[in-house]
Amino acid sequence: MNLLKIKPLTTEFLESINFSWHTDFDDDTPYLVDKLVEVEEIEAKTYARAADELYNMFVEAGDYVIENNLFHELNIPFNLVDIIKASWENDVHWHLYGRFDFAGGLDRIPIKLLEFNADTPTLLLDTAIAQWAMLKANNLDEYRQFNNIHECLKENFQRLVTLEESIDKFDEYYEGWKILFSSVRGAREDEDTTRYLQSIAQEAGFDCEYAYMDEIEFDPNEGIFYEGVQYDYFFKLVPWEDIAIHEGDLALILTQIVNNQKAIILNPAYTLMFQSKAFMKILWDLFPNHPLLLETSFEPLKNKAYVKKPSFGREGENITIYDQNGEIIDQKEGNYDNFKPIYQEKATLNRDEEENFYQAGVFFAYEGCGLGFRVGKRPILDDDSKFAGHIIKE
Repeated sequence: MNLLKIKPLTTEFLESINFSWHTDFDDDTPYLVDKLVEVEEIEAKTYARAADELYNMFVEAGDYVIENNLFHELNIPFNLVDIIKASWENDVHWHLYGRFDFAGGLDRIPIKLLEFNADTPTLLLDTAIAQWAMLKANNLDEYRQFNNIHECLKENFQRLVTLEESIDKFDEYYEGWKILFSSVRGAREDEDTTRYLQSIAQEAGFDCEYAYMDEIEFDPNEGIFYEGVQYDYFFKLVPWEDIAIHEGDLALILTQIVNNQKAIILNPAYTLMFQSKAFMKILWDLFPNHPLLLETSFEPLKNKAYVKKPSFGREGENITIYDQNGEIIDQKEGNYDNFKPIYQEKATLNRDEEENFYQAGVFFAYEGCGLGFRVGKRPILDDDSKFAGHIIKE
């Protein structure tokens, strides 16, 4: 891998753009790597094409899950099945954005899908804003990035109204609809990310407000309210599975709100299907040996290295990597071992000369629209991993 050394962004600047997680608490080191990954133009285009192709495959597999009622296989909580079906069947429930996690893609290592963070993807500010600022701060205007996230999100907000590829008729169709943005109190990164999305929606033309989840009134028959105002759209940076498990009453009320057509929730409930890592097993069954996929099973794989991971989990928790003899290569404990595990063929991650591991993240908002990298000292890229931006080599 080729890396370009840069001057790091200052803490003061990062705070000024509401990028609050700039320093790792454990060792007080910068979260943003002071090097940019050099990506060839063909590699950037291949990442984008992979995201576009995979999303079409996810949609086809989603139809298969719905038609065959495979929610148990995906470890989907039973109290979300009805709202998943309702949101899938009506086009107004538009998928705003997600993030594909890929192994490989550089130095002729093939791209392989690890998972799709379709419901509440992180790294949005990192990829859309911070890595762009790295170029500006280092006077690297001669370089480009695969980073159209801001504009693609703006257009996708407008597609909430037009429900089609073209956004030319947004002003004609728009009737002053309002979006309420929300996250949980005390989660600074989630709040900053949500407020960034709010700013894009306002730029797109919507009337917007922000509130913490505990400040919102949810009425099954009337809809979603904040300070007496009813909202047509509700964006929540709270995972659907957390709502199902920890807020069962809210899951029921949101289902009733959607069924009564009193509000549209972003991201839609059906994104929980895509979020489930068990969905990789469905994809492998429908598209066996597809070049972008890794073999995935509900049983340990034989005669090859594989990764055991929970259907739902974050920050690398409860992941174990085995070699082809069944010996553990790397392992991390966590809080997600109550979820059903899947077993996925071990992929090859790109590595630099210091033996750091790189995992590519490609955002999707109607199309593949932005690239960034998680970097770590171990093959399980957990909450100790860093973020690296990139440039496209001409």
